[in-house]
Amino acid sequence: MIEFIWPLMFLLLPLPILVRMLSGSNSQAALSVPNMDYFHTDKTPSGKSSSGWRLILLWIAWILLITAASRPEWIGEPVNLSVTGRDMIMAVDVSGSMNTEDMELHKRQVNRLVVVKSVVSEFLEQRQGDRVGLILFGSNAYLQAPLTFDLNTVTKFLTEAPVGIAGGKTAIGDAIGLAVKRLRERPESTRLLILLTDGASNAGEIEPIKAAELASHANVKIHTIGVGSNEMQVSGFLGAFSPRKINPSADLDEETLTRIAEATGGEYFRAHNTVELREIYALIDSLEPVEQDPEVFRPTQSLFVWPLGSAWLVVIVLYLSLLLSNTRAVKT
Repeated sequence: MIEFIWPLMFLLLPLPILVRMLSGSNSQAALSVPNMDYFHTDKTPSGKSSSGWRLILLWIAWILLITAASRPEWIGEPVNLSVTGRDMIMAVDVSGSMNTEDMELHKRQVNRLVVVKSVVSEFLEQRQGDRVGLILFGSNAYLQAPLTFDLNTVTKFLTEAPVGIAGGKTAIGDAIGLAVKRLRERPESTRLLILLTDGASNAGEIEPIKAAELASHANVKIHTIGVGSNEMQVSGFLGAFSPRKINPSADLDEETLTRIAEATGGEYFRAHNTVELREIYALIDSLEPVEQDPEVFRPTQSLFVWPLGSAWLVVIVLYLSLLLSNTRAVKT
């Protein structure tokens, strides 16, 4: 089916006739010029003047130009596109403790945030049809990326985030509250928050459990992930000659993270190393997608280039015919 974006342009079709009528309404010319009819000897081989068919071509060119100006489009049949997936927000702890180098990636000792960036980036590559947002939190919680299908941008924002960008402390409750605020406008069956931290909430304006209750009322499911090794070797009083082992995750509040997940219908996961963190995100990735309202798409194709090109072709033919006629007239 062909539709015109600007159909009112067709009202200009009789414009040449109106201009002709208005220009011929004055009986007395303001300026007298010599009559050029004497010099027009353009005749067809049959002896008839060619002005008739040229006038027809001019009208054809005018009609084609008006048609092109009206912006014709070919509208295809409606196509239903089913949209599957979740509205998911990733809340990632970037507090100072995430700089602890107690994890390994590619056989190299790195800090926790480096591992999280690598694993979460792989996780986002596997998601199809999800709207994903990103919250970074430390002493404060910030929405780094709103819900979007552009997962490459979300991944870029995460990988560029340095440790401590949101402050050195941990505001878990504020991160949950900000996520609930962004998710409550979305369909209830698709709201999901994945919160990752390595410590306990020691900052923010809202307590984590209270924030979890708000999330539960808003039908936001929260999966919580505690990250960090339970054992790390550090130098003792005599340096490398007296190493000792410590628990770098002693501050991790697993009880609160478990209560947050249970209150919202989610699960709590514990990642001691890179392998376990990958397994956790693989498990979350296996969640069944939720069917959302289908989106209707009608394919369109712009057609204005065809009448515009045809009009130019007619004008070129007219120009060449006039040039040929003038050349013959000069020779005679």
